[in-house]
Amino acid sequence: MTHTFLAPPTTMTVTQTRSRGRRAHALRLLFAVMSPMIAAAQQPVTNAASTALSLDDAIRIAARESEALTIARAGIARTSGQVKQARSQYYPQLNSSLAYSRTLRSQFSALSGGSTTKDSSATPAPQSVCAPRIAATATAAERAAALAQAQTCAAVQGIDFSKVGFGARNQYTFGLALSQSVYSGGRVAGQTDAAEAQRRSAQIDLGSQRAQLALDVTQAYFDAVLADRLVVIADTSLAQTEELLRQTRVARQVGNQSEFDLLRATVSRDNQRPVLITRRGDRDVAYLRLKQLLNMPLDMPLQLTTPLDEPSAITSIIARGAGGDEANGVAASDTTVGRRAPVRESEEAVRAQEGQLKSARADLRPSLSITSNYQRLFFPSNLFPSINQYSENWTVGGSLSLSLFNGGRVSGQVEVARANLDEARARLQQSKELASLDTRVALNQLQSAEASFQASRGTAQQAQRAYGIDQLRYKEGISTQTDLTQSRLLLEQAVANQAQSARDLAVARARIALIRDLPINTAALGAAAQRGAAQQQTQSQPQQPTQPSAAGPAGAAPIGSTTP
Repeated sequence: MTHTFLAPPTTMTVTQTRSRGRRAHALRLLFAVMSPMIAAAQQPVTNAASTALSLDDAIRIAARESEALTIARAGIARTSGQVKQARSQYYPQLNSSLAYSRTLRSQFSALSGGSTTKDSSATPAPQSVCAPRIAATATAAERAAALAQAQTCAAVQGIDFSKVGFGARNQYTFGLALSQSVYSGGRVAGQTDAAEAQRRSAQIDLGSQRAQLALDVTQAYFDAVLADRLVVIADTSLAQTEELLRQTRVARQVGNQSEFDLLRATVSRDNQRPVLITRRGDRDVAYLRLKQLLNMPLDMPLQLTTPLDEPSAITSIIARGAGGDEANGVAASDTTVGRRAPVRESEEAVRAQEGQLKSARADLRPSLSITSNYQRLFFPSNLFPSINQYSENWTVGGSLSLSLFNGGRVSGQVEVARANLDEARARLQQSKELASLDTRVALNQLQSAEASFQASRGTAQQAQRAYGIDQLRYKEGISTQTDLTQSRLLLEQAVANQAQSARDLAVARARIALIRDLPINTAALGAAAQRGAAQQQTQSQPQQPTQPSAAGPAGAAPIGSTTP
């Protein structure tokens, strides 16, 4: 009985040894298929026919093609023109004019001679004694007598219409007008201060638009890189499940696997196909968003060359692309609340309202100006004048004006300007509070992203080692197929988490690098901050005609997020 009892275990041991040998062989094949794919997931997707695009190139292209930056530059040009208009009131104003008029009928035409009434009778007009007609046959005595009679008449004082304008048929007027404001009660100074504040605010807005664009491009770029990684991981998982299904079918045919194992391998493979389809769709959408930001053709193939695994290089790339150091001479990653773009814009809004208040109060004070007018008048008898025949008018004077009664208009203007100034100061304080909170949130997000990246990197390494141990255990017959599949899924999840955390860290580093010029990230601060930012934008529209920031929240977002 001892021999009979020991024989069956000996036979089963030989069978298990053969089955384990086949499993070990299948596992070696599976590991040989999986290892290159996992390694490929760590590298960006390459395509020989694609256009290579680094993050630095993407930011530079976006800055060149962005409509938002063009609008911001137009705002600077517009406010610079407003500054010139305001400052021009400090200088003398010299204007010239040239006018021509043709007189068809005039009430002064009677002054040029006798009556213009025509006599229709045939009776000849009587001869004038003071202007006698001397016949050609008159003797010398008759001529002397007629001349003596004419000399006794008074000379007719007619009007020379070449010198004066009464009734002149042609009139040319060339004039110069000079005016100089001596005292305006502070109106010119207030308007100049307001215009200069608006110009500085427009320059701050340009830097904010450039920083927001750089962050948007960085986020879209790494979204596309992450999408590539996830597609490779999903494709690798599908290949692994297909290889496992093939091995299970072979084992089922030789009788080493049950029908349940075959069904489980089939379901696992079929479940992986929708995942791969979804990942490919997300990748296409991510690339379309990136191309739209860069104004590239949507069907243009791209090869993204900046890897996710080097977050330390993101700060320098962002600083170069956004122009933070070159534009202002200050480190782009300046987290000082007072240097945040929203705070600086609010300060300029306060200065602009102070200038408007000064200008409104100027109507309560007198204004003094000096004027001078010079004219040359031409009254030719023909159409074109003679340059040397003209008359002159030249006057110099001054004017002093003071509003004595205006029905409350000036006091109303002052009241409105004072209310706008109080509101602008409140907006400034609100901006400082929101900027301080936003900076703290961004720093906390960076710390969380760095910790998550370090943890995911260690987890991926541990998952890789665990899978290797489980493969060895399965080879020796200690582990089962279920354990090996679970280890493979954990490894895939760890690699995906590492890629996601690398993307989040890259975006967080980019945000900190641009934090000085970025607008308030209201999405991360709650509904109260969103309402305050919306009211602040509405309040700033009347005083500054530039286009408001189209940039939205710039926090880290997963693939498929609607965050711009």
